[in-house]
Amino acid sequence: MQNFWFSAALLPEGWAKSVRVAVDGAGLIAAITADAPAQPDDSRHGVLLPGMGNLHSHAFQRGMAGLAEVRGDSTDSFWTWRDTMYRFVDRLDPDALAAIAALAYIEMLEAGFTRVGEFHYLHHDLTGAPYAARGAMAAALAAAADESGIALTLLPVFYATADFGGVPANPAQRRFINSLDSYAALHDASRTGIAGLDDSRIGIAPHSLRAVTPEQLRALLPLAAPVHIHIAEQQREVDACLAWSGARPVEWLLANAPVDADWCLVHATHITPAERIGLIASGAVAGLCPVTEANLGDGIFPARDFVAEGGRWGIGSDSNVAIDMAEELRTLEYGQRLLHQSRNLLGGAHASTGAGLFAGALAGGQQALHGTGFTVGAPADFVTLAADHPAFVGRDGDSLFDALVFSGRRDLIDGVWRRGRQVVAAGRHVARDSVTARYLAVMRKVLAG
Repeated sequence: MQNFWFSAALLPEGWAKSVRVAVDGAGLIAAITADAPAQPDDSRHGVLLPGMGNLHSHAFQRGMAGLAEVRGDSTDSFWTWRDTMYRFVDRLDPDALAAIAALAYIEMLEAGFTRVGEFHYLHHDLTGAPYAARGAMAAALAAAADESGIALTLLPVFYATADFGGVPANPAQRRFINSLDSYAALHDASRTGIAGLDDSRIGIAPHSLRAVTPEQLRALLPLAAPVHIHIAEQQREVDACLAWSGARPVEWLLANAPVDADWCLVHATHITPAERIGLIASGAVAGLCPVTEANLGDGIFPARDFVAEGGRWGIGSDSNVAIDMAEELRTLEYGQRLLHQSRNLLGGAHASTGAGLFAGALAGGQQALHGTGFTVGAPADFVTLAADHPAFVGRDGDSLFDALVFSGRRDLIDGVWRRGRQVVAAGRHVARDSVTARYLAVMRKVLAG
């Protein structure tokens, strides 16, 4: 049994002072006691926050961060960025994926994320054929999660078509493509590949309405939950969906699929008020990735009204061009400020905007990833703040979140524990040196290829 003492802790019921937490030998929370004096053998810390869920990641894209920031001959957009991504994936094998994902995952932990939803679509070898071990790429992700210590919700992606109406996939997508039967086998192999990880989950991810037919979508749903899907990220996607079906993407999905609290609609950027109301009523989570959405020029989600009306949402690092929990929350709020020419828009019921942002993302991430909160019986996943950081002077309670989100960087997070094991100390992951060295060696080969 380990015992921790915190000067303050954010518990499900709110802030508490002088909190003792007992963690059993399996890394699960055995007891939480507020207003408790520290005991001689306690590990003593300042402020505890529950670990955050990162609900949308493509880990391999960490390796291409910055490679698409050169203007092309035509207008640059998500679609030209996608061409760069297609060229990059043709250089990756399981070993390269494991090295890139390991670095991405330790950076997530250093940023305060303790669980990641890996939206995993790079399945096959360079020819597009399944690996001899069908789940080889999923196993690479599992190895990265094991090495870093992050909790993994694996979301194997079903990708079958290039556009609405069953347009055949193009050669650049060959490493992603499956039939329903081959996907079922891949999903089984992926489930086996992550079975040895503590607290792992597996769901399904129909890539998008562009990439699956209605019949395929219906056939996929019995396999697992949660269900994550890209949707309405780009205006071109909305226009193509209207031409195909006469309905917008979110409108079509809500009318033709059993969308509920087990679903996460990733991006949902371009939605009408009616679609917004329908999404809220479904209980699904809107998976927002503000830094990537800004980087790709996607657009701005109508978060002000969505939050005010009780919508559920979480944050993801998506393309991993930057991995920073606070920056995702700050970018989300600042986008709304620019759009509406007003301030402090996403705090919800909280007077503190930072506290409201953190609470919304925490709840949405737990729901979308089938994670657990900081409660007795749950894994001991938590973050401690750097109490002596200048940004925190004179702050306590919710004002700590305002400092964390708006006036600091990643150095405001001091320690991170996953299942009771410290994986980040003094802001640095315990395996950073070895993981970085391997990443550098791999990426030199990848980029020289």
